[in-house]
Amino acid sequence: MYNRLKIIYQLQIIDDQLDELEELRGDLPKTVEDLEQKINNFKEDIKNMEKEQKDSLKTRIKNEKEAGKLAENQKRFKSQLYQVRNNKEYDALTKEIDHTENQIKNLSSENDALADTSKNITEHIEEMKPILNELKDELKAKKADLKEIIKANEKEETILQSERKSAENEIKKPDLSSYMRIRKAKKGKAVATIKRSACSGCHNIVPSQRQLEIRQNNRLFFCEYCGRILVSSEIAESVKA
Repeated sequence: MYNRLKIIYQLQIIDDQLDELEELRGDLPKTVEDLEQKINNFKEDIKNMEKEQKDSLKTRIKNEKEAGKLAENQKRFKSQLYQVRNNKEYDALTKEIDHTENQIKNLSSENDALADTSKNITEHIEEMKPILNELKDELKAKKADLKEIIKANEKEETILQSERKSAENEIKKPDLSSYMRIRKAKKGKAVATIKRSACSGCHNIVPSQRQLEIRQNNRLFFCEYCGRILVSSEIAESVKA
């Protein structure tokens, strides 16, 4: 049991050092992630707007062809006016001419609206491009800063990660499960020692009888206030040594 407690505390010491290295990076990882997301959103917006422009152009070309056909029909109807034999035929032709004229006007109006929208999209894209370039430059700089910090601590982190893996292989699965659960809940600190009769994690007093039991190093004890695993000073000093 002594070695079992020792491995748990050893894992906490390793994780403390890894957390310190992580803190050196500050907000850079999150900043890089946020910048990448913003850039992706900008690119996606531009992509969607460019697609809208392409679809608009296809519609306008289609409308122009349709308007051309309608104009030819209208021309034919007008020529037929001179060949009508009665008022009924005349009225039918003029009705077709008027209907065709309205269709041509509607298609023309639609194309004008699509052209205006396309122009606005182009202006919007042109406004977005400088912002996108600024974001890219900022991301490049932040990535360079992060890379420099990671590189400076790369050797130490590699050693610690190797030590952590070894400790994980030695620790019992139920212990590791408890450790990881508490570590997540307590922002990294899953194991505490007793300092001046109090839990080093939450600073609440540990009853004298419980302190005696913890010093026997024969089972796992948890702080009744914060839930952290409590180990004796003997365990802590052994690991640090």
